Amino acid sequence: MNRLLIIDDEAELGRLLGRVGESAGYETRVTARIADFKEELATFTPGVIMLDLAMPEMDGLELLRWLAGQNCRAQIVIMSGFDGRVLDAARRVGEERGLLIRYALQKPIHVQDLKGKFESLKETRDAHLDRADLARAIAGEELFLLYQPKVDLKTATPHGTEALLRWQHPALGPISADQFTGLAEESGQMAAITDFVLRTAVQQQKIWRDAGIRYDMAVNLSPSDLRDERFADRVASLCESAGVPPDCMTLEITETLAMSHALEALDILTRLRLKGFRLSIDDFGTGFSSLSRLRRLPVTEIKIDRSFVGEAVKMSDAFVIVKAIADLARNMQMISVAEGIETGKHYALLEEMGCDQGQGYAISRPMPAEDFAAWQARWKTEREPAEKMEPKAKDSARAAVVNFPGN
Repeated sequence: MNRLLIIDDEAELGRLLGRVGESAGYETRVTARIADFKEELATFTPGVIMLDLAMPEMDGLELLRWLAGQNCRAQIVIMSGFDGRVLDAARRVGEERGLLIRYALQKPIHVQDLKGKFESLKETRDAHLDRADLARAIAGEELFLLYQPKVDLKTATPHGTEALLRWQHPALGPISADQFTGLAEESGQMAAITDFVLRTAVQQQKIWRDAGIRYDMAVNLSPSDLRDERFADRVASLCESAGVPPDCMTLEITETLAMSHALEALDILTRLRLKGFRLSIDDFGTGFSSLSRLRRLPVTEIKIDRSFVGEAVKMSDAFVIVKAIADLARNMQMISVAEGIETGKHYALLEEMGCDQGQGYAISRPMPAEDFAAWQARWKTEREPAEKMEPKAKDSARAAVVNFPGN
């Protein structure tokens, strides 16, 4: 049973949130007092927690600190009537404390939107996986890759694809990588998974290149990869054996990872660049990096986090951040890539900002390798989201570029 625990000192709102949770298929408990919440957490064992940041007894940041101290593994949704900056700061604090902050929602909350988020959390609920499950998955070929295209935002021509790891669990169905890579790191199985991802991606790159599909292939790296002094040699050996040039492979690391292991990262990333690989900083803007550290890293690409891209069309501060990152990348002679392009309006706005490339559902969902050629043909004939937008929508996106602060 999917269980949802809610705490909000506004009783009427709490009851409404509870009804939304029940309509999304949850067994739901609603509390208004901290003592009741703590008791329910111990006895009800929820898979999802929703909490308000502004409460009289204990504010949301204190509660997040307490949950971290309890080693809480529930998925957490935070909400507040404060502005987006406060919400984003609270989200970052929770994540830095090791909590699974899935959504940060600003009041007022739309019922249908909230129901959809609850349903998505139910689909990606904590599967209580253990190292034996993961070892079986690696040995039994339950892991697989999907591929999400990237396009040049000015010309709409396909430029590359990102390899995304999935686990086809025999009982739970497809599980995304963020649900089990933490377990892989803790159990010492990440190297085996990285080897699988790299080997599969390089082999697929070889197949596509032989078929005349010559796009860049991006692969995500893990913390353990940047502690392995042999890693650069292993990747280079895989490419050499397959006959795939290193410069058609992009290796992605998160901003937090790059900055928290600065010396180790600099050593291994520099060796990868010397061997010809391209390097990308993923989720840029969500960490706490300094420009001096960024300047020292031998990266060739910056990926703008989807949370900023999604809000850039409606919030001026998110817009300013996205444009600043795109300008920063251009001035540092790097490529900027926007993640999470969900609509034609996102596409048009990012194009106007000068962002180089993009990926997201408006372009394509992740797909099996065998579907890529069909998507490519369909994309060429149906054209890109920006061209299909009505003139009024494109004018609105352009107006946002002119009217937002900082322009």
